[in-house]
Amino acid sequence: MKIASRSRKPLQSLLATLAIVIMCGLCAGPAQAGYLVTLQQVGPDVVATGTGTVDLTGLTPEFSTIQSGAFMNPTFGVLTMGTTAFTSADVYFGATGPTSFGTGADTDANSGTGDHVSIGGFEALLLLPQGYVSGTALSDSSTYDGKTFSTLGVTAGTYVWSWGTGPNQSFTLQIPTAAVPDSGSTFGLLLLAVATLFGVGRVRALRLA
Repeated sequence: MKIASRSRKPLQSLLATLAIVIMCGLCAGPAQAGYLVTLQQVGPDVVATGTGTVDLTGLTPEFSTIQSGAFMNPTFGVLTMGTTAFTSADVYFGATGPTSFGTGADTDANSGTGDHVSIGGFEALLLLPQGYVSGTALSDSSTYDGKTFSTLGVTAGTYVWSWGTGPNQSFTLQIPTAAVPDSGSTFGLLLLAVATLFGVGRVRALRLA
């Protein structure tokens, strides 16, 4: 029985390590620098969520304009976040990066909230709320009802537009290849792994006994 007891110690250590790794994965968010937008399939809809800050260093202010509401055009690398209403915005040039993130045409968001932020990859421009102060936090979301990544014509990947090497001198768009499992699903995987290893441990203990 002493041998069986000692044989469980490595297994217990393995279980503890596995639990820590999985829980760290639950708590850790995506790496973020500057302003980050993530597309997700939520039920029958696609939701774009944006957050972060922008360092205006390296950008050239050109003019102020009235920008249309939230929409995207993957073919020309255009993504506009926030409200679906027309909004006053400041236009900046100097952002360089992908000229497209798919093959889709213009698609208007059905609803949206938060700050108005827009990237125009083909034209190398960035639009921010009128009067935006460098380093101010930005947060917004836009929802495309009844859409999928396929019908929107977006291509999975990470697209980065930048205008310098600073931590907040970038606009990043993340389009996953598949839905990210929620915490409930991941927790279920943790329980399954623990149960499986516990069963293996019991078998080893019985054999040693």
